[in-house]
Amino acid sequence: MKLVKLGSQGLVVPSVGLGCMGMTGMAHMDIYGKADEAEAIATIHRSLELGGNFLDTADLYGPLVNEQLVAKATKGRRADYLIATKFGWEIDDNAQITWKFRADKAYVKKAAERSLENLATDYVDLYYLHRLDANTPIEETVEAMSELVKEGKVRHIGLSEVSAETVRRAHAIHPVTAVQTEYSLFERSPEQAGIMRALEELGVGFVAYSPLGRGFISGELKSPDDLAADDFRRGIPRFQGEQFYKNLDLLAEIQRMAAEKQVSSSQLALAWVIAKGAVPIPGTKRRKYLEENIAATEIVLGEADLARLEAIIPLGTETGDRYDKFGMDAIDR
Repeated sequence: MKLVKLGSQGLVVPSVGLGCMGMTGMAHMDIYGKADEAEAIATIHRSLELGGNFLDTADLYGPLVNEQLVAKATKGRRADYLIATKFGWEIDDNAQITWKFRADKAYVKKAAERSLENLATDYVDLYYLHRLDANTPIEETVEAMSELVKEGKVRHIGLSEVSAETVRRAHAIHPVTAVQTEYSLFERSPEQAGIMRALEELGVGFVAYSPLGRGFISGELKSPDDLAADDFRRGIPRFQGEQFYKNLDLLAEIQRMAAEKQVSSSQLALAWVIAKGAVPIPGTKRRKYLEENIAATEIVLGEADLARLEAIIPLGTETGDRYDKFGMDAIDR
């Protein structure tokens, strides 16, 4: 798989990463269906065989057990993988999510040590602040992250779901390698908010999570009722009521174009994200979908292709919020 520079701080990654969130449950909920540890580990191993060694996890996932699964999968081959993890949602000493945010200096150190233990490693390749802590200046958080770099425990630092202003403030304290946010044909707010423009100016890489619209672009969902009763997407406005069916109409146009190109709608959507200069990290826990996602890196889209896709869902198109109110309020905008 083609390698790309992620930012300007020396980190080189494959053009598609692997989101690991769905490989375990979270807070007693299944994420995109039931987890299967053996298949998840096999998926990570298959990814490496195909050149996909960039894994994305977080202490929130589980909580903690997702990092532990990644440790099992990478055991004995740690140096072959690039591991990214995140902190910022407070996890208490009983491994429970408090649903508050913490990124003060003491918590940064505590969270990092815990992640290193759970990942069974002495360093993390890319360490993200998962969400901004409104009670802690970003300068304090990044200074603490910078100390981890100096100690050799973290190689690169990143931020997730932050505004262009926050990135600039953070970057002035310590070079930020990457910013991660949701980005797909159905979620183009990073363009509208000027985040992508700021990242380009600063030489910061862009990592796109949920590049397939949380599975919507695969086309497998025909109705909100197709979601399991405990599927967390039932709480997301984009998957609810009339908005779901409006989005389904937009997806039909994407599917039509994908059929013309003899690729899947998911592959077309990933190719678009890559063409926009981002590194997508589609989440999957099955080898079948992993192989399909990686194959998307071979698709080349021209300017006319990009224009056609973006005409289907132009900037400003209402596709529904990507989180409930609590989740949206947690985004730094």
